[in-house]
Amino acid sequence: MAHDGINRREIDKWARDLVNEHKKSLERAQRRNPLRLSAPINTMSTVVPGGDETAISGHLARLLLWLDEQARQNPSHYIRVSRFIEEQQLNDEDASVLAFELEQRDYVQLSRAFSGDAPDVYLTDAGRAAIYRLKKLRLDRAARLRHTMDAFHRWLFDTAGDQKPINPALFLATPASYFAGSEITGTELYEALAYLAEHELIEHIDTEPPTVAITPQGARCALTGGSVQDHVNQPRPGTTYNTYLPNAKGVIIGEQQNFTQNNADGIDPTLFAQLAGYVGQVSPILGLTDEDRVELERVAQDLHTEATSASPEPGQLRQFATQIKDKLLEAATTMAATQGIQMAEQALAAFMQ
Repeated sequence: MAHDGINRREIDKWARDLVNEHKKSLERAQRRNPLRLSAPINTMSTVVPGGDETAISGHLARLLLWLDEQARQNPSHYIRVSRFIEEQQLNDEDASVLAFELEQRDYVQLSRAFSGDAPDVYLTDAGRAAIYRLKKLRLDRAARLRHTMDAFHRWLFDTAGDQKPINPALFLATPASYFAGSEITGTELYEALAYLAEHELIEHIDTEPPTVAITPQGARCALTGGSVQDHVNQPRPGTTYNTYLPNAKGVIIGEQQNFTQNNADGIDPTLFAQLAGYVGQVSPILGLTDEDRVELERVAQDLHTEATSASPEPGQLRQFATQIKDKLLEAATTMAATQGIQMAEQALAAFMQ
């Protein structure tokens, strides 16, 4: 049966055993029997900060870092990319294509004296700068977690989009399980799984070893083409408030009929209407000049009009309430002004919830 969350003890044990004992064998098995996906996994990319954002696939980032190590050992020498393929056992990769992709980004120079085989390459200054940024980026914990969530979610959709349970350990044998050229750890994968489960994009299945399945919401998230964070942070339908203020004289500026308001923007306009009414009552005792008092009452009237409209605009509510607060701060020596400032702050706090 599916659980809402993830059993941390089971996943911790799985991650520890996997990372310490089975990861290399899983990677070799994955290379011998690659999964057939609807979209290539190795298109997942790492964003390298700099003058422009350059998408570098998992293998390219690893190749860059490998070239850096080779260049330190043999300065001023061209390096054969096919050695990287052999050492990393990436039998399905084409060394020439990887070299050409780095050349297109101006990260390497190619030796044109090759006959059909993979070319030799030499790191450029741009390549060394990219390596520096990669090394710095892979220390960014938040960026690592975002990548892990996105990469695993995409892999799960491509691999088991029909909601069939799958062992999440298999993800660690894919090119997407690298961030800025460094391996994603079992602990980082656990954190990503917990986050995805919390937001109902995946569900944990009680099996041995533990498995996960994508949810319908997770599939919808994948189909939008955005990131997990884009999906989690997208605006949700707001709460509907039915605001009824009877006998509004003394609460709302001026004489007015009762009103009922339906607001679906998630912001309760009652506090803004009450702030406008309060300012209308106390403006004569704030000690303001006539000019300032007239301006304050005008803003309060504008706030009242917006707050009692059929569909208040949050930006307008924020603007008018902020203007009132600023004007009341000029008269803060009075208790009436202090009370108005507190009401304004209370109303504006609604935008922070």
